[in-house]
Amino acid sequence: MYCVRNVTEDLYWVGANDHRLALFENIHPIPKGVSYNSYLLLDKKTVLFDTVDWSVCRQFLENIEKVLDGRQLDYLVINHMEPDHGASIEEVLLRYPKAKVISTEKAFMLMRQFGFNVDGRMVEVKEGDTFSFGKHEVVFVSAPMVHWPEAMVTFDTTNGVLFSADAFGSFGALDGKLFNDEVNFDRDWIDDARRYFTNIVGKYGPHVQALLKKAGTIDIKIICPLHGPVWRSNLGYFLDKYDKWSRYEPEEKGVMIVYASMYGNTESAASALAASLVEKGVTNVVMYDVSNTHVSTLISETFRLSHVVLASVTYNLGMYPLIHNYLMDMKALNLQKRTFAILENGSWACKSGTLMHDFLDNEMKDINILDEKITLNSSMTEDNLPEMDALVDSIVASMK
Repeated sequence: MYCVRNVTEDLYWVGANDHRLALFENIHPIPKGVSYNSYLLLDKKTVLFDTVDWSVCRQFLENIEKVLDGRQLDYLVINHMEPDHGASIEEVLLRYPKAKVISTEKAFMLMRQFGFNVDGRMVEVKEGDTFSFGKHEVVFVSAPMVHWPEAMVTFDTTNGVLFSADAFGSFGALDGKLFNDEVNFDRDWIDDARRYFTNIVGKYGPHVQALLKKAGTIDIKIICPLHGPVWRSNLGYFLDKYDKWSRYEPEEKGVMIVYASMYGNTESAASALAASLVEKGVTNVVMYDVSNTHVSTLISETFRLSHVVLASVTYNLGMYPLIHNYLMDMKALNLQKRTFAILENGSWACKSGTLMHDFLDNEMKDINILDEKITLNSSMTEDNLPEMDALVDSIVASMK
């Protein structure tokens, strides 16, 4: 049974939702599912913008058939060749043998690598090229490394629709809703949107900035991403989020305490630190146990907040493995412009603080590390209270 929605009078959402997939890219948990968005334009020529993951191909094909209502498909525009969007290309081309594929040179190379035969059906485009489908004329805009090298976006100059590929997307299934004004985005979606951007695209902030500059030169009225809601109102809200995330600027002043605790002593100290911060007026404080919080959430929250406290035991004379993994992800995703503080613990050789400090100092860019730190010998005692007070005062002062 088909399931479609109108985006505009002659543009239809023909994508599908997946609630069965547990891990996006087999890494990131998606408890709310994910949508795979594809759009079908009915003009003098019919045009399909991108396809979907193989897991929802049957629904997708039923949706296309319903909207075409007996018409042939003339063009398939591929903005992004990642398999969650390109996997169904061959199925579409088998069913619509007259359809031509419009995409970039690098995208066609990837199609061949994935085993798709598009010979004789290719229309290669590059930055600035235009194409008319009848009433609608589009321009193709290169978006390399947002977040694959072949990516482009397509802007419909007739109605102001931007087909934005993986930009401006989000985790989460749509569940009947389609537009940003049909959901409470700030309550129900922003965390998944941030987690999507920071973990999938976050490394490529400068490339996103380049795309945002291009977007600023065109009159965008609707943003049609490949995941998540379609934006038809309050575009400035989401564009501002993307601007901050891609410049690695924190959204909020606040403190995130990430702790690694084997037997509860480091956690107890981290809790005392949190309480002391709140007593000093810093109420935007969150705590995460690195052992039971997925690293994608830790990364998302690190992008959100201005300050991070790393509270960790020493493990085999080294960093606690999951703290090390978290730091490696931060480095890989190019995190910058944050202030860090350190709480270390060790029963017989306290090394974690020095190792965390050295990693932040030597492996990451534009990071501020507070001089004050807390050193515990197995557990916190009254003797540690002066260190605690000094660290809290240092954090408070650095937030002003």
